[in-house]
Amino acid sequence: MITNTFLHFKGIGKSKEKAFWKESIYNWGDLMKIFSLVTGPFYNNIKKSDLQKSFKSLKTNDIKYFAERLPINQHWRLFREFKSKCLYLDIETTGSNKFPNEITTISTYDGKRVKYYVNGINLEEFKNDIFDYNLLITYNGKSFDIPFIERYFNIDLDLYQIDLRYVFKSLDFKGGLKLIEKNLGIDRGDLIDVNGLFAIHLWNEYIFNNNKEALNTLIAYNIEDTINLETLMHIGYNLKVKASGLQNFKKLEIPTKPKHHFLPDNELIRKLKVDLKYF
Repeated sequence: MITNTFLHFKGIGKSKEKAFWKESIYNWGDLMKIFSLVTGPFYNNIKKSDLQKSFKSLKTNDIKYFAERLPINQHWRLFREFKSKCLYLDIETTGSNKFPNEITTISTYDGKRVKYYVNGINLEEFKNDIFDYNLLITYNGKSFDIPFIERYFNIDLDLYQIDLRYVFKSLDFKGGLKLIEKNLGIDRGDLIDVNGLFAIHLWNEYIFNNNKEALNTLIAYNIEDTINLETLMHIGYNLKVKASGLQNFKKLEIPTKPKHHFLPDNELIRKLKVDLKYF
């Protein structure tokens, strides 16, 4: 989508971009051909040097060039070309984004490898690993996960973000992450009844009763949240391209969910639901 995008050029908005597409100027290559036919230095206020800079920035994987010129609500356009530097991320905590609540687990997925971090075990490793990436993909991360992480670790995550909460809101999807997944046919299997509040109880069961199965179930839930973001990102990207009005665009294929070795303890989930009066 980046090479079909003209919004990062000064003075070009959505209406002008659509006008380009209607004139069969679908991408930068089409625009460059026009530059070779005209004598003036501008075409609809776009400088040839800026067009050349776009080609160079894409070739060198300079995500900063595009991210800082695109409106924030258009950062979803970065995904296809820069997904090799994307990281899907989700955290679990002991409560809201206020002191003294803590992060219990973090799970990440970069399209190849699932990683998890547990408070009291390896949580501190996250601070180094996160900066291997340029683009974070979350659901409600801008309001919750990222501010919580920054406060908890006392770090500044000055990475670019695609928050799928706003992507799907712009597509008129209502409700939270679990409802959107359900409406899109994403199956959570044995974790269907586990939510963020239940995750707190799983952590307490692990901490106060040294129940390793509770921790394994919590990690399984956290990882499920994270790897489902990849599916949602691909679906959301395809829907956003369609909504943009760009024709004959090849959709992204929805990837297969990665495997991991954490399985929920169904008997423990049932027991906790009874004890906590979850019906």
